[in-house]
Amino acid sequence: MDVQHEINLLVQEIHRLGTKNADGKTSVKFGVLFNDDRCANIFEALVGTLKAAKKKKVVTFSSELLLQGVHDDVDITLVEE
Repeated sequence: MDVQHEINLLVQEIHRLGTKNADGKTSVKFGVLFNDDRCANIFEALVGTLKAAKKKKVVTFSSELLLQGVHDDVDITLVEE
């Protein structure tokens, strides 16, 4: 599995599903990403891809662990456009 390729796909999906926030950065709710059919087909382990992207400082989110349902309202924000 190519982690960088998965992160690049994640960035594309955040651009597709997200909106610009007050800081001008693109963000999307975790629940929107998780429940999107296209994302479900692309990502075998969405949470793992998000953690890898956060570690590489591509995205940021407030929670340490993301669980569907519990963290649906957590914003996933791109660090750079």
